[in-house]
Amino acid sequence: VAGRLGGEWSGQDPEGEVVDLSVLAPSLLSPQASPEVEAALDLVRRADVLVVASPTYKGTYTGLLKVFLDRLPGGALASVVALPLLVLGDAGHALAVEVHLRPLLVELGANVPTPGLAVIESRIPALDEVLDPWADRVAPQVKAALAAKVSADSVTPA
Repeated sequence: VAGRLGGEWSGQDPEGEVVDLSVLAPSLLSPQASPEVEAALDLVRRADVLVVASPTYKGTYTGLLKVFLDRLPGGALASVVALPLLVLGDAGHALAVEVHLRPLLVELGANVPTPGLAVIESRIPALDEVLDPWADRVAPQVKAALAAKVSADSVTPA
């Protein structure tokens, strides 16, 4: 997913960078500061386009994702265009991407200009059939959000 979305709009490396929370899990709740966690948080804050993906757990994103994002202060993603993506075990949880994950990203200040993507786990072998129409649908919105960001960044106060 990151390869399809990351570089297409920004002209950067199409594979982007990945934060694997399963690797950071032992450090996320540690009372000691973790350089790896801080580096991951910094990477997320500096992203132009951030794909936030999680499997569903009890009808929403995982606690691991929540613990990680809770380490960001409100507004920390104000310069980020975020795309929420959930992998579902059951189609009955399809609204979780809009009802749970999108509001979390908006609370952190992210610009979430698109419908999120809900992928049923059984469809992963045919991911292109799901991903391509979604990417075509959201690409104009993401391009517009990035263009607005560049325009706002280039305006200097008088």
